[in-house]
Amino acid sequence: MPQGKPEQVPDDGLTTRQRRAQPVLAVHTGLGKGKSTAAFGMALRAWSAGLRIGVFQFVKSPKWKVGEEAAMRALGDSGKGGTVDWFKMGEGWSWLARPGTERDHAVEAVEGWAQIRRDLDAGTYDFYVLDEFTYVMHWGWVPVEEVVATLTARSGAHVVITGRYAKDELVEAADLVTDMGKVKHPMDAGRKGQKGIEW
Repeated sequence: MPQGKPEQVPDDGLTTRQRRAQPVLAVHTGLGKGKSTAAFGMALRAWSAGLRIGVFQFVKSPKWKVGEEAAMRALGDSGKGGTVDWFKMGEGWSWLARPGTERDHAVEAVEGWAQIRRDLDAGTYDFYVLDEFTYVMHWGWVPVEEVVATLTARSGAHVVITGRYAKDELVEAADLVTDMGKVKHPMDAGRKGQKGIEW
């Protein structure tokens, strides 16, 4: 795509303007770092364009305070740009559950997906970030066929899904897919997450 020009133009009878108005389904997957970060970069552009943003996090704990959330909430409350609503589905990090604190993460994921479907039907948001949502499909909590059918039938809303192990059906249905590969990571050298880098 040199200079932003498409390599081919489909014979679909649509004008350039009509094609530009079509909603985008984006998937950020792969083993590398930066999938959510890239999605929130897109959300910043959407906020600047005045779009209503809904962020749905499926694996990250509500107790974990991340910089993107603080920044997006502040922007959403600024009276400029679009609105921002942020939802955390369940406690997160279910593989680290402690005795006596177990929650049914599968049920909470299904409830979160049901809310997204209701919001899509109601036209609540113009831009959705479904953060770590690939895991919900990977673990079999929500059928990928249902997700693809719902997102294919939506009208007008952009959706970006993040997480490892994106299912082939989701990749096939998406308009934009980025597979982030890991070359090096500080954790390889025994360094844990850092303020300003991971949160």
